[in-house]
Amino acid sequence: MPIKNLRKAALRIKKAIKNQERIILYGDSDLDGAASVVIVKESVEGLGGKVDQVYFPDRNKERHGLNEQAVHNLKPKAPALLILLDCGIGNFQEIKLARKLGFEVIVIDHHIILGKLPKAHIIVDPKQPGDRYPFKELATGGLALKLAFELLGENSPIIKERNFFEIAALATIADMMVQTDDNQDIIETGLRGLKTPTRPSLKIFFELDKSLNSLSSREVAQKIVAILNSGDAKNHINAIYSLLVSDNKKTITSLVKNLIEQKAQRQKRVKEITNEVDKVAIKNIKDPIVFASKNRWQYSLLGAVASRICGKYKKPTFLTQKDFNKKDGLGAGAVRMPKGVDAVKAMTHCKKLLKTFGGHPAAAGFSIEVGNLKEFKSCLIKYINK
Repeated sequence: MPIKNLRKAALRIKKAIKNQERIILYGDSDLDGAASVVIVKESVEGLGGKVDQVYFPDRNKERHGLNEQAVHNLKPKAPALLILLDCGIGNFQEIKLARKLGFEVIVIDHHIILGKLPKAHIIVDPKQPGDRYPFKELATGGLALKLAFELLGENSPIIKERNFFEIAALATIADMMVQTDDNQDIIETGLRGLKTPTRPSLKIFFELDKSLNSLSSREVAQKIVAILNSGDAKNHINAIYSLLVSDNKKTITSLVKNLIEQKAQRQKRVKEITNEVDKVAIKNIKDPIVFASKNRWQYSLLGAVASRICGKYKKPTFLTQKDFNKKDGLGAGAVRMPKGVDAVKAMTHCKKLLKTFGGHPAAAGFSIEVGNLKEFKSCLIKYINK
């Protein structure tokens, strides 16, 4: 049984290529989102098509997923086929706005459905109602790979030459998806080629770090993922994406060195914020959750901090940058959950207090009016205590 709407999405993309319509790829600003955009972009190009624009939201200025500012930024491109990758399933108002401005929207996402579906023209998400595909835990990189099969054919030389399996495997590992069934196949196939990659951007890691040659493919993947997950979007182009699509050795070397430097700076700042949250957690040790918020915490770091705190205290952890959007009085938050507690269900219980939310059971995010933070904490504690 195929993934619902996957073939429909492929046919619509082929039609856009044939009719020379504008195609815009909009990806979330992490490794899974960037890898998905790369796979779809190179699949379109493999069919003789052209992607008019690639767009990634800036995680330190814009929310995850499609946002209103991004839609207005893209408005001059309408009419166009707007393909959302690793986001969109919870962007109800933003997709409505995009359609109003003349975009036809395809959502390719793997996040949990929030009670209803957005009014996109085509939705590919194995978790949506009516999807009978048995495996529901693909990363969006895995979905993009399956879309490439539909567009190019499973035996297309482009898929092999451009290392689609390798980057889909990295995306799956980075997003911490379960490594069984389809994911196991993607990871095992991808890792087999990772020690002798053909994609220039993956080759450079071995040239810069000779020790990688003595490691297993899985260890190499973990090291690459740790570096690539440090990238952010600048001028709406993601550093990970820029690295993966480049064939210029000088450019690639510079990008990797910058990402390694960003990783070191990121780790230092994550440690600082973790220490601050630790004090809040100890002060409120009797609370069933860790709940902390502050101005000037960098939103893109809060997921990493929340993971550390959740791992240490084994409690649901909610962290918020209060001044994320000063103009609208919105804070942006990251959530990490211990095993057995579902972040999306918890936030669904308190959804009236949130502007947006979404993600996975173990890791999710939200935006909230800062004035609702206190009530949000109380609501979450009541939910967890039940």
